[in-house]
Amino acid sequence: MAVTSMTNSSLTNFEKYNFMSAAIGALFPVSAQYLVVAGGGGGGASSSTSGSGGGGGGAGGYRCNVQGESSGGGASAEAALFLARGIYTVTVGAGGAGQGTQGGGPGANGSNSVFNNITSTGGGGGGTRTGTTTGSAGGSGGGSSGSGGIGGAGTTGQGFAGLGTVGGQDSGGGGGGAGELGGADGFAHGGDGVASSITGSSVTRAGGGGGGNGIVPGTGWGPGGEGGGGDGGAGSTEDGDPGVANTGGGGGGASGRDSHNDGGNGGSGVIIFTVPSVTPVSFSGGVTATSATVGLTNVYTVTATSTTSETVTIG
Repeated sequence: MAVTSMTNSSLTNFEKYNFMSAAIGALFPVSAQYLVVAGGGGGGASSSTSGSGGGGGGAGGYRCNVQGESSGGGASAEAALFLARGIYTVTVGAGGAGQGTQGGGPGANGSNSVFNNITSTGGGGGGTRTGTTTGSAGGSGGGSSGSGGIGGAGTTGQGFAGLGTVGGQDSGGGGGGAGELGGADGFAHGGDGVASSITGSSVTRAGGGGGGNGIVPGTGWGPGGEGGGGDGGAGSTEDGDPGVANTGGGGGGASGRDSHNDGGNGGSGVIIFTVPSVTPVSFSGGVTATSATVGLTNVYTVTATSTTSETVTIG
């Protein structure tokens, strides 16, 4: 039987609140906060015929509208978002493959992540020695490889550029991160990511991959940026480390000198969004997601989607 009056009903005050909130939510848009991180770029390979290591992969693009926080590339939080009851696209971008071919192209770019009409761009791949030495453009740009190489550009509002070759050093440049340029301290490290407390605790994501060292073994050259960036290889026998899954971290560049080594794979991205806790939310079958309640909101963390046509129903 339909409830026609709340005055004399047997519902508790809490049940009445939930009933009315659900009814209002069906008629009016709900406020949503989001963090959308794309897949990180793969690191570049090295060459056995040259000392140069591969460039680090750029972090996946980072977009956030949590007030008081930041988006990537030094941008402020994006505008408030209100979602009407309906079905919305949700796609988590995969990390790009590290380059495994001597003299090949750069590491592969990461894939885009999409929530509704919010798209974060996959990170740029790192350059490969004796192949395409220039880092690729992306959410954050990939680092270069080889003398005179150029780092890839980042995307405005999502991430920073990768680093070109450091001075006269024959090593790869660090990939850009959401929070800073790759190799900002002159040691080919990946750029750091950006922290968000959207889940209730502060977590840094979207760090760039470190550049590979082609000169001195064991020096710690090219550490990955904070936020999931993979370390670059050091000496002559190390592959680049992969970026951390669900952070959008870039893969590390391979070490070089007397052997051919492979770049690390980029880390997959993630989508996190919040809506009022009374708002119904359901996902299509190919979505891997978890939820938690923080205050008066439910927080949904989407870590994988089987296809680019997966959806979330809100309201």
